[in-house]
Amino acid sequence: MPRLQAATPRPAPGPAVASASRSAEADAPPTRPAYQKFAVEVRPSAIDGQGAFAAETVPARLKIGEIRGESISVAEARQRAARSERIMIVELSTRRAIDFSRSADPMRYTNHSCRPNARLCIRQGRVEFYALRDIAPGEEITVNYGETHHEGRLACRCGVAGCRGAL
Repeated sequence: MPRLQAATPRPAPGPAVASASRSAEADAPPTRPAYQKFAVEVRPSAIDGQGAFAAETVPARLKIGEIRGESISVAEARQRAARSERIMIVELSTRRAIDFSRSADPMRYTNHSCRPNARLCIRQGRVEFYALRDIAPGEEITVNYGETHHEGRLACRCGVAGCRGAL
C-alpha cells in the first residue's frame, strides 16, 4: 500500500512579499479588452467635448478597436436621439442600432472630422475603427460621421481646411 506523505507547509507571505506584489499591481499598465488593439485615452478635445486620443503609435490600415453598447431598434434610437442633446448611437441597419452612451469603451468619444485619420466600419454587428494613415501618440482619433440625423443643422467644429461646415 502506498504511503501518503504530508505536504511540506509553505510559509505565508510576509509583509515584504505582500507589499511587493501590491506595488507591482499598481505599476502594471491598465488592461484593455482584447477587441481594443491599441491604447487609447480620453481627454478634452479641441473639436468637441471629450475625444479619443492615441496613447501609442497606430500604423495605417490596422484596427484600432471597437465600441460595444446596447443593441436597440432604430425606432428606439431615433426616440433617444430626439430626447438627448448629445448622442452616441450608430445605426447598423434599417432595423438595428447600438447606443454607446453607457459604454466604457474609449472609442465612443471619437469625434467627427472632414479630414479624418480613421474610418468607422460596421462588421458582423460590431462598430470597428481602422487607421487610414499612421496616427501618432497624442493625436486625436477622428472619423467622418457621414450621414447623420442632424441633416446639416449642426455646425462642424473640426476646423480643418476644406471643412464642409455642417453635419
